[in-house]
Amino acid sequence: MHSAHDSDWQTTEPETATGQANASAASVSPEEIARFSAIAREWWDPTGPMRPLHAMNPLRIGWIDRHLPLRSRKQSPLTVLDLGCGAGLASEALAKTGHDVLGMDASAEGIAAARRHLEDNPLPAGSGSLAYRVGSAEALVAEGVTFDAVVALEIIEHVTDPTAFMSMLASLVKPGGWVFVSTMNRTARAFAFAKVGAEYIMRLLPVGTHDWRKFVMPSELGHYGRQAGLRLEDIAGMTPSLLGDSWRESRDLGVNYIAAFTRG
Repeated sequence: MHSAHDSDWQTTEPETATGQANASAASVSPEEIARFSAIAREWWDPTGPMRPLHAMNPLRIGWIDRHLPLRSRKQSPLTVLDLGCGAGLASEALAKTGHDVLGMDASAEGIAAARRHLEDNPLPAGSGSLAYRVGSAEALVAEGVTFDAVVALEIIEHVTDPTAFMSMLASLVKPGGWVFVSTMNRTARAFAFAKVGAEYIMRLLPVGTHDWRKFVMPSELGHYGRQAGLRLEDIAGMTPSLLGDSWRESRDLGVNYIAAFTRG
């Protein structure tokens, strides 16, 4: 195995329809890729279809960064994989905290939007590096690349096989490294809030964004992690304000939550 620093993972591929087809590996269905590709150009609009992610992002990134080990200035930055990065909301924020980030997504349109935004909004001084790649977790596993941390935010509820997906995340992190997963609980409240409320009533998300049957209960996520050789270290609820324009950490796991695992 070789680390991200030793690899050529920052190499970019042509953003062609063929490249996208090759990238759509088994973990994410073509229908899911197409759905998010269709809104890629609106991803960075804080009032657009990704409005909930914009509001949620400071909480997610702050929580993740707080759990990652600190390094002295003499050491190289942590390498972080943001899998299913979309147009790069989390990737840019993680890089700004000082980590070397690879944002990867199966949608060529999403990666194109991420690259455009980064080109128009260069990272400030003191940031880590940031590169994007069209592709899948399976491709990285085949290449033997590993990272200090792997981040999969609001992704597992869209994959075809969550057990296999968690195993892939585990194989992409170095021993002692961290895996972060955020998702939605399969509860009546989550159905009412994330599906009916967000998609049909408040129109915060495009209709069809979520399939409630694929939401993941915390006990199930913990089980998937154990099967993959990961140990659950911490878990927290993510609770929106009344207007949904900001989020706070809570003990309520009933709707949205985020979990931190380590590879033993």
